[in-house]
Amino acid sequence: MSPTSALALFTAMVVLALIPGPGILAVIARTLASGLRHGVSTVAGIVAGDFVFITFAILGLTALSELMGDLFVVIKYAGAAYLMWLGASLAFSKRTRDRAQPVSEANYLASFSAGLFTTLGNPKAILFYLSFFPAFLDLSSVSWLDAVTVYAIATTAVGGVMLGYAYGAHRAKYALRSRQGEHALRIGSGALLVGSGVFVAAKS
Repeated sequence: MSPTSALALFTAMVVLALIPGPGILAVIARTLASGLRHGVSTVAGIVAGDFVFITFAILGLTALSELMGDLFVVIKYAGAAYLMWLGASLAFSKRTRDRAQPVSEANYLASFSAGLFTTLGNPKAILFYLSFFPAFLDLSSVSWLDAVTVYAIATTAVGGVMLGYAYGAHRAKYALRSRQGEHALRIGSGALLVGSGVFVAAKS
C-alpha cells in the first residue's frame, strides 16, 4: 500500500466519520448519560465494527457477505432495536437522590455493544468497505504490513474523530450539573440513542 493510497484512505475515513450519523449520536448519548469512559467504550465498539468489515474485505469475503445479506439485515434491525431499547431505558429511568453509583462492567459492555451494532447495521459502513474500499487497496495482494496499516488507519481516523465527539460531549456535560440539568441530560441522551436506532433502521 503506497503512502498516497494510505493518505487517501485516511482522509476518506475521517470525512465519513465526521458526517453526522448513528455512530456520532450513540457516542454522544453514552457520554452524556454515563461519562467519558462509556463514550470511549462506545468508540471502541464502533472501531471493532470497522475491523469486522476490513477483515471481510481483506480475506476476500465480499461474495460471502453478499450471500449473508439477510443476516446483515437481521443485524441491522437487531442493532436498531437494541439502541432504541437502551435509549428508552435511559430516558424513563428514575433519577436517584444520591450521587451515581459506580458503573458495573456489564454497562461498559452495553456501551461497547451499542457502538458495535451501530457500525454493523450502518449501511454507510457496509457500502464503503464492501464497495469503495477496494479502490484504496489491491485486495488481490494484501501483505501483512498492508493489513496492519489499514487497521491502524481505521483506528486513528474513525477512533480519533469519535473520541473527539466523546470529549466534546463530556466537556459540555459540565454545563448541566444541576438536578434539572441531569434530568434533561438523561432525557436528551435517551432520545439520541432512540434516534440513532431509528436512523439505523430507516437507512437503506
